Amino acid sequence: MTDTDQDKRPLAGRLAIVTGASRGIGAATAHALAADGAHVVLVARSVPDLEAVEEAIHAAGGSATIAPLDLTDGESIGRLAQAVGGRWQALDILVLNAATLGTLAAVPAIDVKEFARQLTLNVAAPQALIAAFDPMLRASKDARVIALSTGVAATNPRAYWGAYGASKAALDVLVAAYGKEVSKISAIRTHIVDPGATRTTMRARAYPGEDPATLKTPDVVGRAIADLVASDAEDGARIVLPK
Repeated sequence: MTDTDQDKRPLAGRLAIVTGASRGIGAATAHALAADGAHVVLVARSVPDLEAVEEAIHAAGGSATIAPLDLTDGESIGRLAQAVGGRWQALDILVLNAATLGTLAAVPAIDVKEFARQLTLNVAAPQALIAAFDPMLRASKDARVIALSTGVAATNPRAYWGAYGASKAALDVLVAAYGKEVSKISAIRTHIVDPGATRTTMRARAYPGEDPATLKTPDVVGRAIADLVASDAEDGARIVLPK
């Protein structure tokens, strides 16, 4: 692909961070954003998996950088923000995808320690990322914060999904509130994406008897997120993808 071709891509020259980018929806989103011209910072714990995603993006003509870290370590998020801020002036796209399902259990049977870890990754880490990158998001001419949610959050609670659903409901509120706080003083827009039933490792854990061939692939979700970023969608828009 020539430089002229790259300049015509909808996200050319934009910087994106995708968490949970080593596999599944995170990796697919990183691929889609890179294909549309963004430079993508890939965040996850597994170095080999991140390197595989980075190599695939480069092979397809895209641009990416890996950032191996544990999002439950608040200090690592600060170091990431310092490193990214030392290289770029603005952050245009922040995709909050990393999450843990935890053990599906009745509310009285929720393991307190596991629930605390779940809330740390699913809620506290996204808040820390927003806080750390808020200055760079405000510096963008068109910034998007995308949070991956679920149909079992506050709008449709389901038995035995209380811990995971509660964490995602909290994330929804957190991101939506941030959007309202900055909508009139910046170019930041926030969006919630419910991917629906998708062929992922997390889905297989939750529904072990389900035929994965009946589900859409993560690529479909990644493409939808990239298209959302490039669209004129209003702040607070919630996208629900079909099965």
